[in-house]
Amino acid sequence: MATLSAAQLRERQRDEYNAFLAQCPGHQLLATLSDKWVTLVLAALADGPRRYSDLSRTISGASQKMLTQTLRKLERDGLLARTVTPSVPVRVDYEITALGRTLLPIQQAIKHWAETHIEQVHRARAAYDRGDAG
Repeated sequence: MATLSAAQLRERQRDEYNAFLAQCPGHQLLATLSDKWVTLVLAALADGPRRYSDLSRTISGASQKMLTQTLRKLERDGLLARTVTPSVPVRVDYEITALGRTLLPIQQAIKHWAETHIEQVHRARAAYDRGDAG
């Protein structure tokens, strides 16, 4: 196997998925998946389809604009499906897709970790702010 020059190695990395590289689609997807609203929307939909108004009530602090943007982003990435039922008023339901279900255990684990370890994080922040960290 031939040894690659640094330039050749960089060129090969550009051609492969490498999330450390800013231009990699995986890098962009990680940015989406690390968004707190994405985690909360997926968690809220874990038990089945929900209407927009239900999601809005469940996800405290999400503005209408932020929730709408998050839902559209997840729909575009194939992680959730939007179903419109013609009625008065129009009914819109959101549901996790098969692809989204593969992500759900990871997102739920992150949410659970945050809920379980928040007190430790608060103590670490307080120590850091006092100058005790190290």
